[in-house]
Amino acid sequence: MQRSANLKTKIFLDSGSAEHTKIILNKLGFLDGQTTNPTYFIKSNPEVKKMIEEGHKFTKEELLGKYKILANEISALVPNGSVSIEVYADKNSTAEDLLTQAHEMNQWIPNAHIKLPIIPAGLETAGKLIAEGIRVNMTLCFSQAQGAAVYMATRDAKPGQVFLSPFISRLDKIGQNGFDLLLNIQKMFHALESPVEILAASVHSVYDIAHVIEKGMDIITIPYDDVSPWVESGMPFSTSGLEPKDTSGLAEISYEDLDLSADWRSFDITHELTDVGLQQFADDWNGVLAG
Repeated sequence: MQRSANLKTKIFLDSGSAEHTKIILNKLGFLDGQTTNPTYFIKSNPEVKKMIEEGHKFTKEELLGKYKILANEISALVPNGSVSIEVYADKNSTAEDLLTQAHEMNQWIPNAHIKLPIIPAGLETAGKLIAEGIRVNMTLCFSQAQGAAVYMATRDAKPGQVFLSPFISRLDKIGQNGFDLLLNIQKMFHALESPVEILAASVHSVYDIAHVIEKGMDIITIPYDDVSPWVESGMPFSTSGLEPKDTSGLAEISYEDLDLSADWRSFDITHELTDVGLQQFADDWNGVLAG
């Protein structure tokens, strides 16, 4: 299968397994990149999963070593694409902590985007990394204010240097229309002529995948289990002909007129889902560490 000339949105795989990468490359014939995170790395990596099932606990160095191996395996499979590698972070992480990890991880492969959470330490780190020419993926985005803060914290970025990852279905699950957030951020970035690329994440249904592509988002990352249903549906780039998504129970997320000349620290970047996601990743990582 060849990439269609009509497909403008970049297609990433959301997985922590190089075996998944191989399977999806065979299925699609292409991939533009892959996103990983601590949860996917621990639960999707066959070797790590087997060791955990056998009761093995890892040292921090051992776990990072295996993550590095995985990053290299995926990078070799998508050498012209992007591979997102996520730092360990929790609510107590400092910018210094994240910067040290980012510098190390960025040396693992030549096509890394370092994933940082949208928390004060993450935004401070992003600004420093951008100044050094390092690429970042700002993750766990659930509000337009968070998107604005990312734009302001990385204002000197070059095209392709910054990804912003709004999580759609997680907002749906708490009764808010996650797609509204995606469109609001797109509208805001277009008005700013922002170089930040929108990476639509937490997208599971065939309809939502097609909707993301139809609306011209820069990138979509699709979980491994959700790629096949999209392919089997003919890889639709439009929602035309698909069963409409029922959004009747979802509250609208209104567009905000934000002061986009303000310092990023002036934006309210707190969100309960960012806190929950950050804690989940930290728990998954800490749960397999020795001591």
